[in-house]
Amino acid sequence: MTQLEQKRLDLAVKQKRGLHFIAASVIIWLAIAFIYSSAVPIMTKNLFVFICTGILLPLAWGISKILKVNFSDNKNPLSNLGILFSVNQLLYLLIAMWIYPIIPDKMPMVIAIIFGAHLMPFSWLYKSKVYLLFSIVIPFLALFIGLLFSPTILAVGMTVVETIFCAALMIENKN
Repeated sequence: MTQLEQKRLDLAVKQKRGLHFIAASVIIWLAIAFIYSSAVPIMTKNLFVFICTGILLPLAWGISKILKVNFSDNKNPLSNLGILFSVNQLLYLLIAMWIYPIIPDKMPMVIAIIFGAHLMPFSWLYKSKVYLLFSIVIPFLALFIGLLFSPTILAVGMTVVETIFCAALMIENKN
């Protein structure tokens, strides 16, 4: 095993393949489902959704403490690569900001597609087939549900998918 492979495996084990972030996303999508099921105007709902995305990092940090996950491994240089993969998603949120006033009821679909697609590099980083699968399934599923159903249904669907994602990661982590 090369030194790079050892670093990847070490990061995957110590960070439980980012389980704390996926668990946090379950909570966020559940909150988004509640937001879209409320009676407030769509533009207000979308604003609250942006606020929800902003709590991912502190929520994941809290969950990492509960799950006893090493949130950031300063000794492993690949930990910084994981941060770069995550920060990259922020640039794509500019697309969601553009959708916000133009097609407001499709903004959660765009956020779900961005979220799912940004997971693909983590499949390499964590040596994870689960990340690879969900990085492909989530964008297509979000597009399908988002085009045919309400944002509430999309958010509920994302909550279910993220819960399955967590379960699959837990199984992959045991192996």
